[in-house]
Amino acid sequence: MPNTLSAKKRLRQNETRRLRNRACRSALRTQVRKVREAIADNDAEKSEAEFHTLVKKLDQAAAKDLIHANAAARTKSRLSKAIKGIKKGK
Repeated sequence: MPNTLSAKKRLRQNETRRLRNRACRSALRTQVRKVREAIADNDAEKSEAEFHTLVKKLDQAAAKDLIHANAAARTKSRLSKAIKGIKKGK
């Protein structure tokens, strides 16, 4: 347990941030899943719409250091490639 006032405040801040980060990371994973499901269903329109939302969330998460910038870029690249494959197949 923290003893000093500053350590107590730090504990409160850390708890708040941990919960916020957890919620953001969960929302990010949910959005990735939605895009992957749309790709699996060969639904180009839906996958593009969900991908657009995902790109924004990935960029925000990378800016806040919630995930690494390269991880965000890699995810965007792979999903973009998959969506292009759906379009080409139709």
